[in-house]
Amino acid sequence: MGQKKDLTGSEKSKIVRYLAEGCSSLKIAKLLKRDHRTIKRFIQNSQQGRKKRVEKPRRKITAHELRKVKRAAAKMPLATSLAIFQSCNITGVPKSTRCAILRDMAKVRKAERRPPLNKTHKLKRQDWAKKYLKTDFSKVLWTDEMRVSLDGPDGWARGWIGKGQRAPVPLRRQQGGGGVLVWAGIIKDELVGPFRVEDGVKLNSQSYCQFLEDTFFKQWYRKKSASFKKNMIFMQDNAPSHASKYSTAWLTRKGIKEEKLMTWPPCSPDLNPIENLWSIIKCEIYKEGKQYTSLNSVWEAVVAAARNVDGEQIKTLTESMDGRLLSVLAKKGGYIGR
Repeated sequence: MGQKKDLTGSEKSKIVRYLAEGCSSLKIAKLLKRDHRTIKRFIQNSQQGRKKRVEKPRRKITAHELRKVKRAAAKMPLATSLAIFQSCNITGVPKSTRCAILRDMAKVRKAERRPPLNKTHKLKRQDWAKKYLKTDFSKVLWTDEMRVSLDGPDGWARGWIGKGQRAPVPLRRQQGGGGVLVWAGIIKDELVGPFRVEDGVKLNSQSYCQFLEDTFFKQWYRKKSASFKKNMIFMQDNAPSHASKYSTAWLTRKGIKEEKLMTWPPCSPDLNPIENLWSIIKCEIYKEGKQYTSLNSVWEAVVAAARNVDGEQIKTLTESMDGRLLSVLAKKGGYIGR
């Protein structure tokens, strides 16, 4: 892909939107069919060219009101500046002044997506990495579910967090709520699925096993050779419907048991390469702020995006596992970059 003329205004706008959606510069270059160096240069120049904030005179509030605001900010993590000031019965202060005052005692942060790892979690992650360090990961089927909505990923709201405070951890539901629930798997350079969970179905142990029977086993697994089935290792996370005694016994009857069923450490989405596949698909289906009017239309977009993910991309994800294991050992069980 050769270098072309300078970026147009439309292309620059698209780059900004893609960056906001979490796309990498390489992904953006492919979407716009432009040279990667051109995209990187624009991003670097944009960051260097940002003007420093010019502090304007702010409306003064009393020392007593300031103490009230500080206490309210500590008690109301992720609240808006308006909510904080209203809770203190301080009115008539413009947003710019509210934010300037809060900036001295707090900062805007997003709620943390990753739950904090305790000592036990880290030890289990290290034990898991040591156990599978010599595994042939080309034989591992990595599976997971993803929920897609009509309006894009559920980004946790920003809000003011007092200095020295941790952002609260919101509850993340793997099942339940609106949108379309999608299941898929990746192994070596192959994508299994995606398969759609029927609307309105809550994945408990029984419905999860029935779903696997109707999709994964009947449409993919049964077509594989005996030698493939003998060597394949099935990975799933520790969602209640996955790790229950019912599901484990059901998979055992299917021949997926003992060493063929991978154990999974707690709080470890960063170790599952299929999470990166979900990012690729979401970046594609929600590009340019795309929204959908029906669940069927967003499902069709997921299928189309998955169809465009080639074997080399999947192979890159599955072959990253050796590096992930080494990273988690180097970080003594801590989270790693995905």
